[in-house]
Amino acid sequence: MTDPLVPLIAALQRDGGASSDFDLNPDVKLPEGRKLRPAGVLVPIQIVDDVPHVILTKRASHLKHHPGQIAFPGGKQDDGDADVIAAALREAREEIGLPTGNVDVLGTLPTHETVTSFTVTPVLGRVRQAFDIVPEPGEVEEVFHVPLSHVTNPARFSIQSRRWMGQRRHYFTVPFGPYYIWGATARILRGLAERLPR
Repeated sequence: MTDPLVPLIAALQRDGGASSDFDLNPDVKLPEGRKLRPAGVLVPIQIVDDVPHVILTKRASHLKHHPGQIAFPGGKQDDGDADVIAAALREAREEIGLPTGNVDVLGTLPTHETVTSFTVTPVLGRVRQAFDIVPEPGEVEEVFHVPLSHVTNPARFSIQSRRWMGQRRHYFTVPFGPYYIWGATARILRGLAERLPR
């Protein structure tokens, strides 16, 4: 049987540039000498009934950064992390209970700069087998699956905007049912979509 993740693995080998929350907002003036902190997010791919799905989280509504937003499990690289891949795996273990040994790292996508001054490295990982999802209390409100084909189909994306800090800000969205996937998460998925064959 053909591995359903073969196209995804091939996509990781294709060239592509870094992305940012400012891609659709070229007029934004970024402060010179700003310091960006390294972070890693895991893009966990799990095969459900022979169909690849992405595991996503809904962040708790009281959090300081990105409250209520749809996100990959992940966060900033701590001193104890060997690299951003280790940070992504650690955060996935902490946020959704995904054992590190249950993930085969497939590779990484180019970095993504966020408005909160992080340089995020998306780490794609195959979840080998089903696991008991345990949302981190106080940080993760919900954990859910989305078919990979949905969030890597360019036709599913749209560009929307809202006012942010006195300016009109444009961003990608890729909604799925009741979940409004936008911002950095949607931009990273859009970058992945652009690498996959149609």
